[in-house]
Amino acid sequence: MRVHIQSTAISLLAMLSLSGCEQATTPSTPAQTAAAVANPASAAWPTSLPVFGEGFPNPGDPCRRIGESPQTVNFLDDSASLVGCLSTDDAAKLGGTVVATLDSVTLVSVPNVAAVPGDGDSQGDATVAGTPYHATAQIRCAGYLGSAEGLCDAGVVRGTETGTYIDVTLSDGRRRTIFFTADGSFLSFSTAEADGTAAMEITSRREGDTTIATLGSERYDIPDVFVRGD
Repeated sequence: MRVHIQSTAISLLAMLSLSGCEQATTPSTPAQTAAAVANPASAAWPTSLPVFGEGFPNPGDPCRRIGESPQTVNFLDDSASLVGCLSTDDAAKLGGTVVATLDSVTLVSVPNVAAVPGDGDSQGDATVAGTPYHATAQIRCAGYLGSAEGLCDAGVVRGTETGTYIDVTLSDGRRRTIFFTADGSFLSFSTAEADGTAAMEITSRREGDTTIATLGSERYDIPDVFVRGD
């Protein structure tokens, strides 16, 4: 009798173990897979591509901005954003140029400045939806916390009482504000004693149609068209 009870217990344990394995390996349903693709936060983006932001062009959208890496460096452009989409349908909606497909991600080069008022169409300045900025773009930047040259998100507000200012978003989410006079000439940076920027040297120089503004070891390349608009 004791042998029979032990055999029965072992059989039950084996059945429970198999049941657990079946539950652990249950594949995702098509609906779950579609939900992951539709949500950029939960989607499985390849580690080979440096993605950032919470969606493009708006937070929550399925496509994401793509940063610089050995695979993407040849697709980066000062006048456009490099954007990745997990779906070719989402990529087609961006209205840019498909430049490559890497690790199942479609890369699209999207011009930074669309044909909206304030972007050279002589209609005056209007703000980008959901922001206080008259235009947004990516500009060349380098040196913040020792970083190599790359691209930083930036937004410009034109026509204030003192002129124009540009907010540059840094790699850790902080901002650098750069001021220009009403005629588009470089004026200064916003600095503070608390973070040590007040003690940093500020310089600027011109290279063609671009202002090279520096704050200590940091450098920002700002095209005239971004500063002046119309």
